[in-house]
Amino acid sequence: MKYNFYVLAILFTFFACKENPSENVGTMTSTPETMQDSVQDFAIVIHGGAGTILKENMTDSLEKAYEAKLTEAIQTGYKILQNGGTSLEAVQRTINVMENSPLFNSAKGAVFTHDGKNELDASIMDGKTLNAGAIAGVTNVKNPINLAYEVMVNSEHVLLSGKGAEEFAKEQGLEIVDPSYFFTQKRYDALQRTLEQEKTAKKDTKTTFYDPFIKDDKYGTVGCVALDKNGNLAAGTSTGGMNNKRYNRIGDSPIIGAGTYANNKTCGVSSTGWGEYFMRGLVAYDISAMMEYGGKSLKEATDAVIQKKLTAMGGTGGVISLDHNGNVSMEFNTPGMYRAYMNDKGELQVGIYKELQE
Repeated sequence: MKYNFYVLAILFTFFACKENPSENVGTMTSTPETMQDSVQDFAIVIHGGAGTILKENMTDSLEKAYEAKLTEAIQTGYKILQNGGTSLEAVQRTINVMENSPLFNSAKGAVFTHDGKNELDASIMDGKTLNAGAIAGVTNVKNPINLAYEVMVNSEHVLLSGKGAEEFAKEQGLEIVDPSYFFTQKRYDALQRTLEQEKTAKKDTKTTFYDPFIKDDKYGTVGCVALDKNGNLAAGTSTGGMNNKRYNRIGDSPIIGAGTYANNKTCGVSSTGWGEYFMRGLVAYDISAMMEYGGKSLKEATDAVIQKKLTAMGGTGGVISLDHNGNVSMEFNTPGMYRAYMNDKGELQVGIYKELQE
């Protein structure tokens, strides 16, 4: 009799757990940057750049435009994940939406170099295999993140640049456009203002050093991290770099471990900000390493790297990240970061400034 009682008790407990799976799933809060210790079947997070993004400098119409495009982008990837698609596909298609928008410093909205060109960088990484692909300095590939993917799956390399990367893009059948496709008046005018400031600085004999990278021109880089139903993470980043950049400068976005990193054991990360500092600090990998070797949670790791290590170095920017359970962190040390997050329940959060917008 006692044996039968124990068997019935065990069966009751088993079926009770089956009836209430939501008890094991973390619920969305109004500040997902702090949400931890949940388990998501799938999740997705994006950014559209970090920098001096202040509400007082934003018109209502522009704010709505950013919110609408961020929503469109993340819902694109969400639907792929919801239907059982891979995290790699979700990352690509989500970033494509932002690459095709002039709102962001990526592809269509890319900033101009000192010589008046648009040079594009991108990278993508598979958290399951640790395979990765990246491109730098391309001028005629409509969607750079797609080329980074082709490098990952159809070459023996990780990083291709310039003319070689463009030749590879043609071989893979990617969409090639005339460089004029990337022209936007807003970005061109920004370059002209910067060039005028350079002339003024050179005429001022008291000026001993001039930084051609205007501080507020760093934001606009786009990125995405996704976790699919198979438990695989992927991360990707795409950018036009820095306004007025010279000498074929390459930032952190195409550098695996700095601008992009994904590992199923730990997390996926996409960075945005002053790339030189993200490269020196290997920011994306550093977050993963703190989790793998230091036992830190995603939130603890991103806080330590962005708010302490990066800030102490003098770097500015932020990251979006997901761990292998779908916990999210959107950490930045700037006044704002364009960002959005969706969990497996379809709940959406979109943010621009320090406080998330409801």
